Amino acid sequence: MITTTYQVQGMTCGHCATAVSNEVGAIQGVSDVQVDVGAGRVTVTSEGPLDTDTVRSAVDEAGYDLVGA
Repeated sequence: MITTTYQVQGMTCGHCATAVSNEVGAIQGVSDVQVDVGAGRVTVTSEGPLDTDTVRSAVDEAGYDLVGA
């Protein structure tokens, strides 16, 4: 298992966390998503390395911006 932390901009509440968690959690190979709204961090556990563009697309779909990994 690989754990990667991403910086996400624009999250402000529990709804934000749920939206990001649902979209990123739908990526194939992802087994867990933890969102820290206050810190703007999303920690993803996956079976293998994830393509950053795939994660960026999922975060974008949720309505937020991936600003770093």
